[in-house]
Amino acid sequence: MKLALKTLLVATLTISSTMALAHNHASESALSHAVKSSERSSERDQYRHPVETLEFFGFKPTMTVVEIAPGGGWYSEILAPALKEQGTYYAAHFPADSSVGYYQRSLAGFKKKVAEDERFSKVKITEFAPTTHLDIAPADSADMVLTFRNVHNWYMGKDKDGAVSAFQSFYKALKPGGTLGVVEHRLPEDRADEMQKSSGYMKQSYVIEIAKKAGFELVADSDINANPLDTADHPKGVWTLPPSLRLGEQDAAKYKAIGESDRMTLKFKKPL
Repeated sequence: MKLALKTLLVATLTISSTMALAHNHASESALSHAVKSSERSSERDQYRHPVETLEFFGFKPTMTVVEIAPGGGWYSEILAPALKEQGTYYAAHFPADSSVGYYQRSLAGFKKKVAEDERFSKVKITEFAPTTHLDIAPADSADMVLTFRNVHNWYMGKDKDGAVSAFQSFYKALKPGGTLGVVEHRLPEDRADEMQKSSGYMKQSYVIEIAKKAGFELVADSDINANPLDTADHPKGVWTLPPSLRLGEQDAAKYKAIGESDRMTLKFKKPL
């Protein structure tokens, strides 16, 4: 009897391990396939490390994921196909009723991709703007909310509480236990707070503070997207660096050698 129970236990553990390995392999395959697709440019991967970043956040292709302000869709070209078969992808884009020309053009371009690009065929477009458009997904529905290099825009906006209300909307959309992943340009902690108003760089302590204010718990931080060459004190702020190169050809070689900005990568969770 004991031998039979032992055999059954070993068999059960073996099956569980095999299923876990298969699930992990499927997750890696979906993400890897999306990243390696010839339909997207991999030029900026050396700075943005999409696979490592998404794996750090705990991304799985079966999740419901919301991306905040996807813009032209750099990360969308990874997330949309990776989630297409088993998950759900919400793109919380600029509001359709915005009076800002750039927002309208960006949204129109994104909608064109959704209409014409098969990789985007199952994307759900919602609207996001701090303080005004906060219903990014049904409440308590998302496994993960992701925001890449957006916090400075909310901080620099007309409403100084925009960043706080943004994080509150993320909290509302997430399931209990859900993950918030944040990537943002990082300002050294010893710099004046004033620099956050125009440089495009944010202090990591500030981002953590507003996330906690919204109810999140910090799970981990990573230097996946760190760049020790970036001094964060450039003439045109973060936009001096690639890909913007706001100074044009002036010192372009110097800034290209630095690469993209030094970035914090923070993983938060909504408590159970």
